[in-house]
Amino acid sequence: MKPPAFEYLAAATVDEALDLLETHGDDARLLAGGQSLVPAMNFRLAAPAVLVDLNTVASLAGTSVDDEGRLVVGAMTRHRFFEMSEPIGRGWPLLRHAMASVAHVAIRNRGTIGGSLCHADPSAEWPALCLACDAVMVVRGRARRRQVRAEEFSQALFSTALEAGELLEQVIFPAWPAGRRWGFQEVARRRGDFAIAGVACVLDLGADGRCSDARIVVFGVADRPLLLVDAARALAGVAPDERAVREAAVRARGAVACRSDHHASAEYRSELIEALTERALRQALAPPSPPAS
Repeated sequence: MKPPAFEYLAAATVDEALDLLETHGDDARLLAGGQSLVPAMNFRLAAPAVLVDLNTVASLAGTSVDDEGRLVVGAMTRHRFFEMSEPIGRGWPLLRHAMASVAHVAIRNRGTIGGSLCHADPSAEWPALCLACDAVMVVRGRARRRQVRAEEFSQALFSTALEAGELLEQVIFPAWPAGRRWGFQEVARRRGDFAIAGVACVLDLGADGRCSDARIVVFGVADRPLLLVDAARALAGVAPDERAVREAAVRARGAVACRSDHHASAEYRSELIEALTERALRQALAPPSPPAS
């Protein structure tokens, strides 16, 4: 199928994109990578009268590190950039590693971090990664620029904190502390499919091996990614061992009321939460690999 007729407008600046949104209102949709929107239009699940293309807004692409050591990411930065970037791999290794699980290379070449976050598919990796890293979204409107924490940005199925006339401008990832470990695990029916269930975690370990902070996030099991605070408490203040890892995994399973759909039952997803949490934590606690010679 092909989409119904629409008007195509390419914005040159963020202000121009916001002007076009204001002019066309509910008839307009922003086009980022188009890897979700265009198929929806082809199947007539979405029928915007106007597409405002952000690919021509140069200021929305690229990354930098600010004076606080934070990674500042333009919303139009593509998945493949994170996958191929050695500085990202050194400074924020979880982000680089997880990109191999995002669809296929062709889609990673076009898809963007901002497009994924604003689409808010609960099985997508970026909303979970941002939540695990405690990222902040910079949102622009005509009257103001505001910051929204990842915990508040994804609100429900395909729903975000964006208000009418706003767009996502940047994503800011806090500096990666020394001693931080990470884990990322997901299960999909086929390589490149959306996750049936997934877990991303970060653990901050001190010189004594004790965990000063932990964030465990599950995705693909509910209407949005979920930060499992109680499960993380099983690791806080201790040098995580087998018992602590098992306790965290059991708590993770008990904390989530999973959804059921044609891909997997709620019971299966619940089992996956426990198994993937344990795997992700073991991955995070494994001895670092020696550098390649």
